[in-house]
Amino acid sequence: MKVRKYAAIDIGSNAIRLLTHNVIEEEGKETLFRKSALVRLPIRLGEDVFKNGGISQRNEERLLSAMKAFKLLMEVHGVEKYMACATSAMREAQNGLEVIHNLYEASGVEIQLIDGKREASIIASTDLKKLIRKEESYLYIDVGGGSTEFTVFTEGKIKISQSFKIGTVRLLNDMVSEELWQELENWLKKNVKGLPNLSIIGSGGNINKLHKMSGRKEGESLSYIWLKAQYHFLTSLTYEERISELGLNPDRADVIIPATQIFVSSAKWIGAKKIHVPKIGLSDGIIKTLYQSDN
Repeated sequence: MKVRKYAAIDIGSNAIRLLTHNVIEEEGKETLFRKSALVRLPIRLGEDVFKNGGISQRNEERLLSAMKAFKLLMEVHGVEKYMACATSAMREAQNGLEVIHNLYEASGVEIQLIDGKREASIIASTDLKKLIRKEESYLYIDVGGGSTEFTVFTEGKIKISQSFKIGTVRLLNDMVSEELWQELENWLKKNVKGLPNLSIIGSGGNINKLHKMSGRKEGESLSYIWLKAQYHFLTSLTYEERISELGLNPDRADVIIPATQIFVSSAKWIGAKKIHVPKIGLSDGIIKTLYQSDN
C-alpha cells in the first residue's frame, strides 16, 4: 500500500479553502481518495472586486497571510503536490494578475487563474460520474460567490456547460440584473428541453449546509418542495436570528439565502423535483486532476 498526499487551494469570491487528501494506492484495488483536512477562511474578495473593480490592500494582505499559512500546513501534512486555482473575483479584478504575482513572490504559492469552462471541467473530473446514471438527465449547479456554473448531463455525458455571473456575493450587493436572470432561465429551458428523468446535482458550501440542516442522511436527496419551504423560512428570519437560532456562521448566514434562491429558481424552471447533494466541488476536482496528471 502507498499513501500519497495532495492538496487543493480554491480562491473563491466568498471564501478560500485548503483541502488535503490522502490518496491510497493498493495493487489490484481501486485508488481511494480520503479527505484529511479542510481549512476555510472567509476572505470575501467578491465584495472588493464587484463593488470597486479590484482587490484592496487589506484583502491582499489577508490573502498573503493565508497563503503563507497554507504553505506551512501543506509542509506539516507532507503534501507532495498541490494546485491553487482562483476563480470569478480574481478573474475580474483589475489588479488580479498583479496580486497573484505578489502572492507568489512573497509566499512561493503559485496560483492559476481559471475561467468558468475550466472550472466546470475540473469539477466534472470528480466522483460525479459515479452518481450519474445513463438513463437519467442532470443539471449540475455549482454556486459560487461571483458566478454559478451550470452543466447539463445526459446519457452519462456532458451536453453543455455555461458560467453565469450570478453568485451569492453579487446577489447580496444587488449586482444581478433581471435581464441576466432571464438569460439564465432561457438558457436552462432551451438546454434541458425534452431530456428524460431530470434532476439537479448541487455543489458548494451552501447546498451542503442546507442538506445538513435538513437532517437527511448522506446520499439522500433534497426535494424541491422542501428547498422552497426552507427558502421562505430562511428569509423570514433576520441575519442575527440565522446566526443565533440556526447556528450559522456569520459569513454563511447571509449568502445562504441567495444560494437557495439560485437552486429553487433553477429547479422551478426545469421542473426538477430532486436535488442530489454529493458534497463535492472545485477542491475535490483539483485533487483528482492532480492525481490524473501523475498517472
